[in-house]
Amino acid sequence: MTQSIQKTLRDSAGMRWTALLLLALAMFCSYIFMDILSPIKDLMQSERGWDSDAFGTMQGAETFLNVFIFFLIFAGIILDKMGVRFTAILSGVVMLIGAIVKWYAVSDSFIGSGLETWFTNNLNYIPGFDELGVSPFYEGMPASAKVAAIGFMIFGCGCEMAGITVSRGIVKWFKGREMALAMGSEMALARLGVATCMIFSPMFAKLGDVIDVSRSVAFGVVLLMIALIMFIVYFFMDKKLDSQTGEAEEKDDPFKISDLGKILTNSGFWIVALLCVLYYSAIFPFQKYAVNMLQCNLTFPTVEAGSFWTKNTVVIVQYLIMLVVAATAFASNFQKKKSLKVSLLLLSIVALIIFCFMGYKRGSAETVFAVFPLLAVGITPILGSFVDHKGKAASMLVLGSLLLIACHLTFAFVLPMFKGSAVGGVIIAYVTILVLGASFSLVPASLWPSVPKLVDAKIIGSAYALIFWIQNIGLWLFPLLIGKTLTATNPEGTPADQLDYTMPLVMLACLGVAALLLGFVLKIVDKKKHLGLEEPNIKPTEE
Repeated sequence: MTQSIQKTLRDSAGMRWTALLLLALAMFCSYIFMDILSPIKDLMQSERGWDSDAFGTMQGAETFLNVFIFFLIFAGIILDKMGVRFTAILSGVVMLIGAIVKWYAVSDSFIGSGLETWFTNNLNYIPGFDELGVSPFYEGMPASAKVAAIGFMIFGCGCEMAGITVSRGIVKWFKGREMALAMGSEMALARLGVATCMIFSPMFAKLGDVIDVSRSVAFGVVLLMIALIMFIVYFFMDKKLDSQTGEAEEKDDPFKISDLGKILTNSGFWIVALLCVLYYSAIFPFQKYAVNMLQCNLTFPTVEAGSFWTKNTVVIVQYLIMLVVAATAFASNFQKKKSLKVSLLLLSIVALIIFCFMGYKRGSAETVFAVFPLLAVGITPILGSFVDHKGKAASMLVLGSLLLIACHLTFAFVLPMFKGSAVGGVIIAYVTILVLGASFSLVPASLWPSVPKLVDAKIIGSAYALIFWIQNIGLWLFPLLIGKTLTATNPEGTPADQLDYTMPLVMLACLGVAALLLGFVLKIVDKKKHLGLEEPNIKPTEE
């Protein structure tokens, strides 16, 4: 007598990937809002009076509550107690609330309001935080920047909560199946949010030849509404899956204070945690200033008003070409036929050249930086597969550090030498940004899979939670430091497009040097303690 096997939503490839698409699109939208003001830093100075100090303090506020109020730990507890579905919707709501607050702060409605007066006269001194030098506000900070910082803090709580929730959801739907591919795909789509932001944020701010920075933020708010809808649809799909399996929601192990002793006495953990904060601090804070840095160092050909290259249609076409670059580069990794693989790669390269040419002709610094995630999208699966089958994770971290140093030093010293040379400067910028994005791909491919080799499986959740918290310290600190360094190294009143970025870039390169040294230390520790970091994740089967 045979029993019929009941299939669940998880057994259907179409439904699995639909669930992934819902989660990935939500994170895609959150990544766009995360850097929504980054490509219009110059406009924030001219339209709202935000100097580099104010801009950097506001950008660093995103992780303030996660670091100093330990919300990151609370988010893990909420996920553990309430499950993926509830936490997904809660994170979507929190992100949206924070985004609306930020939008109001930069809107014309805020100017001249009673709230503007109140915030101008208050929150200039925060007891305790000021003494420690970690206050999210300061005397003289524009009121709009203060309120935007509060909104960004709220958004940051929801975004971090969404990140850990999405990872847990992917594990639930893809456990025992194409989990690595699913996580790589989610990461690739989320990173395209950075490029999307760089292309569309300036377009909305300058729409109709009338500058209004609040339109860019409003664009992000609409996308976060869509993200919330994605989470709601996922809620019902996930609930249906549980009703089919009869299982309770899978939940993460909670963060336990008792685990800290085991983790903090592990030298390997500390090396990886510090490598993580150094890598991410050299990349994410840089993203928030990269467009303005390019505006200060690149010379573009003059674009005549009313010409084809000034129209918004070009922006849409260029974005579609960017999607072709990303899709073909990513898909080429999974083709078994060599001819098809080569064809996709060639199409991706041709589309990338067209994309870069259009950015040059538009005279668009934000479009130049938009290439940042494109090479990463194409090579992340290759790097992940290499670590899985060949190992060399620690060696790849060393390589990533070298590339990081080279890129930031190129921006600091080589790029300014080509100011005045439109073609030469733009080519150097494009190549350096692509290489920087590629170096960043080495982190998820080699660093994150190394953590399970360093700590006991029973405390892996706690180890990741602590690493994320340490990482957030850097993501809070370095946007603020870059802003203060710019203010200190440039004469007062320097126009936003003429700032000298040499010292901030040298500071970021120093992070790469520290990461390089730690990478060598990690290789030594791995060799002495036989941690297996240089060994493949997938062992060949013995015959």
